[in-house]
Amino acid sequence: MHDFLLAKEIVDEVLKIVEEKKLSKISKVGVEIGQIALAHDGHEEHIEDISIDNLMFGIEGIAKNTILKETKFDIKKVNGESWKLVEIEGE
Repeated sequence: MHDFLLAKEIVDEVLKIVEEKKLSKISKVGVEIGQIALAHDGHEEHIEDISIDNLMFGIEGIAKNTILKETKFDIKKVNGESWKLVEIEGE
């Protein structure tokens, strides 16, 4: 569940940047993720270790009908309790 919620957050953030910078094509997005603290469905916030495979599956599903459908997402695990975009290649 957290993997899908995070996938949606990442895609939404990239699409926001695409719109702000008026980009027409994104070839690559770099993301670093640690353990993620999320609250959902009335549950208190708790930390989850995110599966990169599940996260990629979620990103691909969410991005398939967007400008990001052919974008390569490079996701790396790092220490910490958050995620961040580290690179966006586009035009």
